[in-house]
Amino acid sequence: MRKSINFLIVILALACLFTAVSCRKTDSETSSGDQLEQIRERGSIIVATEGTWAPWTFHDENDELVGYDVEVAKAIAEYLGVEAEFVEGEWDGLFAGLNSSRYDIVANGVEVTPERAETYDFSEPYAFIRTAIIVRDDNTDITSFEDLDGKHTANTLASTYATLAESYGATATGVDDLAQTIELLLAGRVDATLNAEVTYYDYMAQHPDAPIKIAALTDTASEVSIPVRKGENSAALLESINAAIDSLRESGELSRISEKYFGSDISSIN
Repeated sequence: MRKSINFLIVILALACLFTAVSCRKTDSETSSGDQLEQIRERGSIIVATEGTWAPWTFHDENDELVGYDVEVAKAIAEYLGVEAEFVEGEWDGLFAGLNSSRYDIVANGVEVTPERAETYDFSEPYAFIRTAIIVRDDNTDITSFEDLDGKHTANTLASTYATLAESYGATATGVDDLAQTIELLLAGRVDATLNAEVTYYDYMAQHPDAPIKIAALTDTASEVSIPVRKGENSAALLESINAAIDSLRESGELSRISEKYFGSDISSIN
C-alpha cells in the first residue's frame, strides 16, 4: 500500500513538473509571438513620446497631450482597431523602452538615419523636414553648417540634431526639451541649436518677440517615420502601420493634421 502511495506521489509530482514547464513554454511563446496579434488582443498600442516638443507632441492649456505625432498615432491605432495608449518620457528612454518591449512604437518626430535603421525597422515616412540652425538674432558668426566648427550647441543628446552638429565640429550640450534649448541660447551659454524648421516657426508664433533667427537650412529634407523592433514578430505590425499611413495620406487626413499643427503640409515632399 505504501509503495502504491509513493508511486502515486511520484506520478503527481511529474505531472506538476510537466504542467509548469508547459506553462513556461506557453508564456515564452506568447511573449515572442506576433506583435500585431498581441496588440489586438490587448486592445491598445503602447506609444512612447516625449510630450514636450511642440507642435509634434506637447500638452495644451488643458494639460491634454496633443500634437502632430499624437493625432497620427491615434489615427493609426484606429486603423488597427485598437486604442492608442501614450507613455511619456525622455528621448533616450523612449528607445530603451522600445528595445525592452515595454512600448510598441515611438511617435516623436523620429528621423530615419542609417544608424537607427541598423536597430529598427521604419514605417513609410509621414513627414518630411529640413533642419535649421537657430541662433540669437545678433549672431553674425554662423551663416552655414561649416561655421559650427568649434562652436557650442544645445540639443537632446543622441538626437539627429546633436549628431549633425557634432559632425560639423560643434560640441553638443545635452538638454531635456526645446524650452531648455532656447533658454541656453538666449542666455548666451551656447552659440546655436539645431532643430526642425517647422518647430522654429511654431516657437516664433508663440513667442513673436524672441530674439532668435534661422542662420541656415539643410538643402534636403529628412524623413520622419515610426520605428518598430526588428524581426519577423513585428513584420505584420509594420505592414499595417504602412497601410494606415497610406490610407491617411490618400484620404487627405494626414495633410489636414499637418496643416493644423504646422500651418503647412509636411506630410509629403513639396
